[in-house]
Amino acid sequence: MKGMVRRVGGGVYTVALESGEIVEASLRGRLKLEERAGDQVVIGDRVRLDLIDGEAHVIEEVFPRETTITRSRFGGRTIKVLVANADRLLVVVAAARPKPRRDLIDRLLVVGESGGVTPVIIVNKMDIDGAAEVAKGLEQVYLPLGYDVVRVSALASEGMDRLAEQLCEGIAALAGPSGVGKSSLVNALEPEHALRTGELSRKRGTGRHTTVSSTLIQLRCGGLVADTPGFSDVGVWGVPREELDGCFPELRALRSSCRFRECSHLHEPDCAVRQALDEGAIDPGRFESYSTLYEESGS
Repeated sequence: MKGMVRRVGGGVYTVALESGEIVEASLRGRLKLEERAGDQVVIGDRVRLDLIDGEAHVIEEVFPRETTITRSRFGGRTIKVLVANADRLLVVVAAARPKPRRDLIDRLLVVGESGGVTPVIIVNKMDIDGAAEVAKGLEQVYLPLGYDVVRVSALASEGMDRLAEQLCEGIAALAGPSGVGKSSLVNALEPEHALRTGELSRKRGTGRHTTVSSTLIQLRCGGLVADTPGFSDVGVWGVPREELDGCFPELRALRSSCRFRECSHLHEPDCAVRQALDEGAIDPGRFESYSTLYEESGS
């Protein structure tokens, strides 16, 4: 029998079978010894189960992952796969409280690009004064690159139709720093889920982590959503240096025009990327994010 892992915790795997039945399963011992990127089994994994003695379900096989959403801490060499086979990574930021960080947005976009997942930028808290200008600034940078930027307000129920378009088909994961309202957005879309939300820390202006379990939530509208822990520090170790420019659409379009095949775009002569930067065709903040990540990838 085949199914998809919906929840992971304490060595127990909740699996939705193709028949629609939900069962709890353990992991076959030999699978625990296999080397896999990140954890052996994560939410979104497609698996094959056997029934032992007519009552105990055991995961016998984990099928290859089509996409992955990963995280690694700054300076860390350990990659953790958070979600397998996701279709979209919703990069959630707040118009304010906390103020959106361009460098963090760029890191999360690279996480999506490197894992084969379509990134979408969600700007929450559009009910706050000055939010429109903040959203406009982000749109000016990211819309020309091909990224969707969706304005929403969980508090005012603004933009819920556009949010539903991103959440109601396939598997979507929410990522972003704590306090931006990831859980609140799901609650606003389908209140019966009542995901736990945390109040913003007044002292630090940052949120407290409230998502502690690894779960795929079935929405009434048909989609599955993973509400991931806060991404206050996101490393992208695991993306080879020579492939990093492929995770930046504006660099990816120019790299074949550079003089050298594996141009770093930092110091080589006749670099098409730096020429575009000098001409104002590449956003300086985006190039700074690329430069920072390039240096990190070699440390």
